[in-house]
Amino acid sequence: MTTRKPAHVSFPDWLEGQIVAAERAGAFDNLAGKGKPIPGLGRPRHDMEWVADYLRREDVAVAGVLPPQLALAKEVEDLAGAVAKLHSEDAVRALVNDLNARIRAAKLAPQDGPTVRVRPVDADAVVTAWRDRRTDPAAPRPETSYRSAKPGRRWFRSR
Repeated sequence: MTTRKPAHVSFPDWLEGQIVAAERAGAFDNLAGKGKPIPGLGRPRHDMEWVADYLRREDVAVAGVLPPQLALAKEVEDLAGAVAKLHSEDAVRALVNDLNARIRAAKLAPQDGPTVRVRPVDADAVVTAWRDRRTDPAAPRPETSYRSAKPGRRWFRSR
């Protein structure tokens, strides 16, 4: 095989010649997946699907690529799993207090993206649920929503 492109041959033609020569030499005969269909080839794909596939392959946390407002919502959604790994009530309260501080800071910060629609989490409810799971690990785990103890005022209610 020639490694330098001759001056009288265009680059695409030279490249195609390199591929044909390698095929004739059998360089592609023992490749993994030979003869198998390419996964997802016939499926319609959106523009950013390659990014999602890459993040799944590299095992990157979704919250790492979300805007801060949505990352907070994802963090509240995943709070039950994060709390389950902790071993003390103080650690649970510290985690919830840190999350609440970041939620409050995001609500006060100027908005460059979606609005922050996440409410601070009720620390007492999280600690109670954590304690209940620790005392009875065989109990079924309900979908827990850690809403704030004091609900916000509805916009449609009059004073």
